[in-house]
Amino acid sequence: MDRVQIFDTTLRDGEQSPGISLNASEKLEIAHQLARLGVDVIEAGFPIASPGDFEAVQAIACEVDGPIITGLARAQAADIEAAFGAVRDAARPRIHTFISTSDIHIKYQMQNTREDVIAQTRAAVAHSRSFVEDVEFSPMDATRADLDFTAEVIAVAIEEGATVVNVPDTVGYTTPEEYAAFLRGLYERVPALKDVVLSVHCHDDLGLAVANSYAGVQAGARQVECAINGIGERAGNASLEEIVMLLATRGDVAGVETGVNTREIARTSRMVSRLTGYVVQPNKAIVGRNAFAHESGIHQDGVLKERTTFEIMDATTVGLEGNDLVLGKHSGRHALRNALEELGFTVSGAALNTAFQRFKEIADKKKQVTAMDLEALVTDELREEMAGYALEWFEVEASSRRPPHATVSVTTPTGESREGSFTGDGPVDAIFHAINAATNVDARLREFRVDAVTGGQDALGEVSVVLELEGQAASGQGVATDILEAAARAYVRALSVAAAKVRAAESAVDPRTAQLTPGP
Repeated sequence: MDRVQIFDTTLRDGEQSPGISLNASEKLEIAHQLARLGVDVIEAGFPIASPGDFEAVQAIACEVDGPIITGLARAQAADIEAAFGAVRDAARPRIHTFISTSDIHIKYQMQNTREDVIAQTRAAVAHSRSFVEDVEFSPMDATRADLDFTAEVIAVAIEEGATVVNVPDTVGYTTPEEYAAFLRGLYERVPALKDVVLSVHCHDDLGLAVANSYAGVQAGARQVECAINGIGERAGNASLEEIVMLLATRGDVAGVETGVNTREIARTSRMVSRLTGYVVQPNKAIVGRNAFAHESGIHQDGVLKERTTFEIMDATTVGLEGNDLVLGKHSGRHALRNALEELGFTVSGAALNTAFQRFKEIADKKKQVTAMDLEALVTDELREEMAGYALEWFEVEASSRRPPHATVSVTTPTGESREGSFTGDGPVDAIFHAINAATNVDARLREFRVDAVTGGQDALGEVSVVLELEGQAASGQGVATDILEAAARAYVRALSVAAAKVRAAESAVDPRTAQLTPGP
């Protein structure tokens, strides 16, 4: 069958989701997992956006083997040079440059003309091609643009050496029928399009991202741009797990295949969820908690007799079966390291010692430590290394007779220990306000969520928070058997990210950074 390339944009478009702010080490960890997943292309970031984004893309290019590594760049020389500087050390580098072709973007966002767009496209692709052989070009907002003009721009891009042409539904506006017709129209108008890879990039504003991506594949596209858990601008991108499993499960109809190792899907989903703070909804297709659950007695009876009566795919196919016992309280450091390596984590030295200490603390409280527990713990410790603030300890006095009172001690980014106290509406509220008092900030909680990593009374609790500080939103997560401890950890980490974003905004001196617009 034909091969469809999977272009993952979790680290670029996905990170543009409100409240998500991954640091370089977190991006690198996700990139390594994406390589294990078997994606063909990793869009590692937008290098011109910030020094941190540049460094993250550069680290991924240097350290992640297998996939093509690409950086996004507007059709401007500075962007393209920054993208090349970030991906140049990759074994397979790509520059992805874009410019809008819709009249609404040309007139109101870019404030130039169609002629300018054609000239900038020609210059941008030629400039990119002078650095790398693999250049992707995207006419942003193509599905709201004039077909003939978009075809003219694409023809110019191919003439200048573009090897991949991506046609994005940037605002999630089109329908599957319209999208397929638009792509077929491009093939008719641009004969050279058949000699390059046609790509699709669909947003989910109308809930059609996966449907539109599939329509694009049926129309001839052989690259699909998507993100883990469907994260991304506004309503998000096409969900990688959904389009991959659609093509795998209905290959008889699609007639195409991907190179994704589907057994890594669930693990990748959990990692991205933990590091971004974006919780996967229970009824999410493929990776949701209820994706393979059956409540109806009729369904349960059918599945017990023959799984395929009500399941069109096997949970093991996407790696959802990995919750068996891995280690016990008497397991040693060597056993922990081996178990982590089986899960795809390479941890040694001080990091292993820290993980082992945390494992022992949990193992004393839990009868069984599962693979999902270990994933949560190790990911939690990875976040600990980057925190600007760190939780030292907390005390809570709670009673039904009087309001809860909390005292906390927090280490600041400068290493100073500070204490704060507060009486709140509940123990969690008291802890959060006490942290604000200790750090002398006025952060405001926007979202709070508690989930269990596994089942049972002794399950690890996973708390996700989103807070706002001086207009900057940030998320954080914490894991512990004690929900209050997990909540405190999550809040401190979100506060660290928010404070870093505030400092970055205050010190920003490059006007190009402030004027950055979302990519395709």
